[in-house]
Amino acid sequence: MTQHGSSQAGFAADTASRTGGGGGPTRRLAHHAASLRYDALPRALVELTKQCILDTLGVAIGASTLAPEAKLVARYVSSLGGKPESTILGFGGKAPAPWAVFVNGSLGHMLDYDDLGASHVSIATVPVAFAVAEKTGAVSGRDLITAIAAGTDLQTRLYHSIRIPSWTVAEGWFATQLFGFIAGAATAGRLLGLDGERMENALGIGFNQLSGSRQMAVGAATHMRSMQAGFSGQGAVLAAELAQLGITGPKEIIEGRYGLFKNYVRTDDPDWEAIGGELGTRFPLVETHGFKVWPACSYTRPTNAATLQLRQEHHLRPEDVESITIIGGSSGHQLLSEPIELKRRPKTSIDGKYSVPFTAAVMMAKGNVTLRDYTEEGLRDPAVLSMADRVSYRPLPQRGAPAVRRAGEDSALSRPTVEIRTKDGRVLTCQPDGVPGDARHPVSQELLESKFRDCVSFSARPIPEKNVDRAIEMIRDLERVTDAIEIIRLLT
Repeated sequence: MTQHGSSQAGFAADTASRTGGGGGPTRRLAHHAASLRYDALPRALVELTKQCILDTLGVAIGASTLAPEAKLVARYVSSLGGKPESTILGFGGKAPAPWAVFVNGSLGHMLDYDDLGASHVSIATVPVAFAVAEKTGAVSGRDLITAIAAGTDLQTRLYHSIRIPSWTVAEGWFATQLFGFIAGAATAGRLLGLDGERMENALGIGFNQLSGSRQMAVGAATHMRSMQAGFSGQGAVLAAELAQLGITGPKEIIEGRYGLFKNYVRTDDPDWEAIGGELGTRFPLVETHGFKVWPACSYTRPTNAATLQLRQEHHLRPEDVESITIIGGSSGHQLLSEPIELKRRPKTSIDGKYSVPFTAAVMMAKGNVTLRDYTEEGLRDPAVLSMADRVSYRPLPQRGAPAVRRAGEDSALSRPTVEIRTKDGRVLTCQPDGVPGDARHPVSQELLESKFRDCVSFSARPIPEKNVDRAIEMIRDLERVTDAIEIIRLLT
């Protein structure tokens, strides 16, 4: 506890020297978000942020036909009427900015194809940025990049400061939604030009709305799984706009007695250096971010990678496989593998995406996992279901206390081993050293653009190919674009 107090005291003192007043972690983060400038962003972060924008717009638009709840959410918001401020992706039409974000943020997670790193950080910030930008008028590409960078930096720092192993399961929160209110408020506040004081109020108003219980993922799949960033994005825009008007919010929301860590994460000892160290000069998103190359829950990625590696290295055909056993991994891998009978026969798209056995069966049967594998037709594919009957899960015995790792930190112990027994008697095993798309195995711009084209091909409102080409070009050169909203016009 002494070390914690010392770190926090040093944090507050440094804040005072930078902002000309007293304050602690919350105030420093608020002033950081309000004062961040494009010229301070490292080139790697600029390029990554542009990729996040491309990826997020693509997966949100694709959900407009592939996710059954998408039409319901869009129809509900359209029925409310109101001032047409911001575009509803995939469907077209406009709604008040907070409601447009409610739809677009929800669309961003419906396919479970959005990015990773600090718990789906882009769907908490990118839809917010575009909705606020549309409402306020022409916004330059540089300002859009900076606003998103401000929000993603806050979310990444908060997420990676947590020392509790598997804390989202242990404490029962979805980090996307929990932190999204704060990250989104920073993004919206930056575009609205809030100063440090009003930004602090925006973060406080966002904090006052925190939610995101994991109960939404317990038992049968629910649509609430996909709507995390819809709720947080709507609340974030509301928070920033109220702060702009002069509404004040609670202070010390990070470090306070009833603040984020003590009240929600339930710890007195986050990593304060991860929260406030090298603000404005180091952006941990660059070191931790990842993109999905397969459209399913992140817990399916290591088993996909291992299955694909064994398939390719040993030239396996589906008919060669006697059985596939997923061994060990984290609590998440076990959660997504049991009860095995249900996981082998998912009834809905989201059930399939949250099934390690079914997704491993798709990879073994087809050599890839695509959006079409989770459609109604894909879920009934006889070749996949035959393979799924051969997939099982075996936990490893727990030995001693689990190692303490930061949230999202990878280790060999958290990655399962895939064991394939062939009909000719071979036993082949693989524990992947990572997965395609993670920070150590980055994907190419070409792959992301191909993914974008595939996703937007499912738009409820068809998009001309020339518009898709132009949108990709504009995002690729976003720092030179004077009106970033033209991207949204091209895609609707």
